[in-house]
Amino acid sequence: MTKKKEVLLKIRDLKIQGYSDETWIDIIKGVDLTLHRGEVMGLIGESGAGKSTIGAACMGYARDGTRISEGSIEFDGMELTTASESERRALRGSRIAYVAQSAAASFNPAHKIIDQHTEAPLQYRLKKRLEAQEDAMDLYERLRLPNPQEIGFRYPHQVSGGQLQRAMTAMAMACRPDLIIFDEPTTALDVTTQIEVLAAIRDIVEQFNTAAIYITHDLAVVAQMADTIKVLLKGEEVEEASTKEMLDNPKEDYTKSLWAVRSFESPQRYRPKDGVPLISVRNVDAAYTGGEKVLDDVSFDIYEGMTVAVVGESGSGKSTTARVITGLLPPMKGEVLFKGKPFPASYRDRTKDQLRQCQMIYQMADTALNPKVRISEIIGRPAAFYSGLKGVALKNRVDELLDLIELEPSQYYNRYPPELSGGQKQRIGIARALAAEPTFIVCDEVTSALDQLVAEGILRLLDRLQNEMNLAYMFITHDLATVRSIADEVVVMQHGKVVEQGPKDEMFKPPHHPYTDLLLSSVPEMDPNWLTTLLEERGVDNVGDAASARIDPNDPKVTGANA
Repeated sequence: MTKKKEVLLKIRDLKIQGYSDETWIDIIKGVDLTLHRGEVMGLIGESGAGKSTIGAACMGYARDGTRISEGSIEFDGMELTTASESERRALRGSRIAYVAQSAAASFNPAHKIIDQHTEAPLQYRLKKRLEAQEDAMDLYERLRLPNPQEIGFRYPHQVSGGQLQRAMTAMAMACRPDLIIFDEPTTALDVTTQIEVLAAIRDIVEQFNTAAIYITHDLAVVAQMADTIKVLLKGEEVEEASTKEMLDNPKEDYTKSLWAVRSFESPQRYRPKDGVPLISVRNVDAAYTGGEKVLDDVSFDIYEGMTVAVVGESGSGKSTTARVITGLLPPMKGEVLFKGKPFPASYRDRTKDQLRQCQMIYQMADTALNPKVRISEIIGRPAAFYSGLKGVALKNRVDELLDLIELEPSQYYNRYPPELSGGQKQRIGIARALAAEPTFIVCDEVTSALDQLVAEGILRLLDRLQNEMNLAYMFITHDLATVRSIADEVVVMQHGKVVEQGPKDEMFKPPHHPYTDLLLSSVPEMDPNWLTTLLEERGVDNVGDAASARIDPNDPKVTGANA
């Protein structure tokens, strides 16, 4: 007879309110949750569903501007809603740990990684300093971090994003907690680094029988990690089921719509490439001041009305190439041509019309938009600068641009960025780029921070605008599902070099360059057994260097493929 698992966390009729316009409004509207020891529950839903708010509540914590108004949160027999703040604080970091979305933003850059790791066990007097350091090194080794005996003595900026995310997982395990809250821990990682982190998280949960709440908007990722999935929408539970049942037979229309998002793909246009390319990157080498060469003989073309996706892992040179094209980083060698004529290497030497032609949409709309400037000014400033519009003509142009991005002008003209959702802010970033009336736009990871429903809307918008305005896009991404959705041609970069390029349909058919094959095989699938099968194919027992395990280490073309 199978032994019944012990309930660790039980939430009943949880209601959380947020303060807005001098009143409290319900944002979590009566959610139930039961989690057993050693189980992983996935919380999924679009932005604003309440995933992170519920995750924080599992620690008995309400974020600034919110309060737990009703319900019960029982952790291992302790009622957190009535416990004292000191009792709740004693649980956090020791018995309940939290892993944030961005490890880079969560570590203190002024302190070494191992000092931050040992802080909690020392504070709770669980270990002496030397013991805590030795335990950290053991966890680093379990998580297959390179040089586990010394990596902790580096500062956060001295390791890669994937390594830092694994170091944060190790830090969460420092006190051997009963429960870990993982809040979008792989959203900003490239596909091969994501494999390492997912394998590390799953392995550590299994080894220590730790329960986990895994918050994500990536359905394929949650399929690898969770035993059960709970779907949320606007603070309410839509449905809950085992992962296999949820994937095979979602019951509610909203859940089915989440599954359907993954099928969006713009049609292959097969536009003729006769004549001169709009943008030509020719034999470019580039380096940052005083540093090593980061681009090595990079060449590719972008034609009018086409989307060229530039893909590769972190550090492959994607964003550096964009900086060269836009004149932010003059190349050491080679040149950028616009309609067959050389572009001045530095933006400072470009004419206003040359600057107008190339615009950029940034990855993080939160940081790309000034929070203290109205939407009308954010969009209106480039329209005034490049077109000389003023007064009524400028207002009409802003209204026109808001209409183009499918936001009602009367509702958004006078708003500020903090009053908008993530998807709405990204649309404002698109409108700002369009205000200059460019022919070419660099889209730098513009959907990586968005949930899948919102991301689909942004991709459809970009596709429509391209067709209507004959725009050319350079689409920087590490998400190959996005490449399938929007690209006409694909350029694969590794270590500052172009290793393969061609039409999308050809690039997704074998044979591939070994590195392209690595990237393609690292895209999670909606199959709960995908990660296990992949690691077995790559010869990885549990965690490990999943990215490089599939690569011949003697092949100089692909050595060092992992992050």
